[in-house]
Amino acid sequence: MKTTKIIFLIVILAYVSNVSAQTVYTTKTGEKYHTNNCRYLKYSKKEITLKKVKELGYQACKVCKPTANNTKNSATSSTSNTVSKKSTRITTTKTAAAIQCLGKTKSGARCKRKTTNSNGRCYQH
Repeated sequence: MKTTKIIFLIVILAYVSNVSAQTVYTTKTGEKYHTNNCRYLKYSKKEITLKKVKELGYQACKVCKPTANNTKNSATSSTSNTVSKKSTRITTTKTAAAIQCLGKTKSGARCKRKTTNSNGRCYQH
């Protein structure tokens, strides 16, 4: 009976520690935190705990609505995190960074649109 109480206590402590270590994601420049599959994490993604994000003053994304219930535990998903990090590195190296268009407008000013085309011009130029 004593050993079952000890095992039960260990299981409860492990669960409580996992709940406090929820993983959310931030962008490099943003002020909000997101779930793993949020559309705003398309180009940059930094992994951080939910507790740390709240300490830093980040706000929850209004699109994906991250909470403690729908975020991943960092202890249970350590292998999947390494795979996703590798895949994001590959996609970020394959896609070119958006630059300002090199074209000129009718007034002679430089176009303000961003482009990823190799020629440096947006869809209008």
